[in-house]
Amino acid sequence: MNPRSLLLCVATFAASVAFAADAKVNLKPIFNGKDLTGWKDAANNPFWRVENGVLIGENDEKMKGNYLWTEQSYGDFAMEFDVRWKAATERGVDTGVEMRSPKIQLQLGISGSLRVDMSGSFYTGGKPAYPEAGQAKEAKKLMKPEGAWNTFRIEAKGDTFTCWINGTKASEYTDAKFSGAAPLGLQIHPGVKMKCEYRNIRLAELK
Repeated sequence: MNPRSLLLCVATFAASVAFAADAKVNLKPIFNGKDLTGWKDAANNPFWRVENGVLIGENDEKMKGNYLWTEQSYGDFAMEFDVRWKAATERGVDTGVEMRSPKIQLQLGISGSLRVDMSGSFYTGGKPAYPEAGQAKEAKKLMKPEGAWNTFRIEAKGDTFTCWINGTKASEYTDAKFSGAAPLGLQIHPGVKMKCEYRNIRLAELK
């Protein structure tokens, strides 16, 4: 094995060990697989529904977009979930997980501003919207084909935000600006004909 390959193996192993260590936190469901208990404005929400243990988000005919917010606010946390989507048009699916105050988002699918897949990258809404330090540049290699379930893990701890895709660290971004506790939000982007599915949404508050 050449030195470069050896270093890659060591780095991959280290990332896997770190993920395994972090995974020991006591993650508990924040989606019960039956209904939208624990989420705001859940009653008669036309954008979100539960079928066979899966939380489904789908835009309406007017493509207005929507956020499904948790009732509880979170500061430092670790969160894991399975997600899948399949694009209905060339525009692609644009969803993500919103967190903290001011808001920072883990992008899932096609970026509305860049029109490229930025899954696993952190969107700040600033300039640049996706800071290079927070981009998941190897996400395509880590993710399964479109339509398959992928497992994402987010850790927000202090001023650092980290994402793992299917057990491998994909991105990390540090910015003290995003410091306030806030509800978590699952996004349906406006102006997009889209459907996304989430399951096994689990979370642990970190101290």
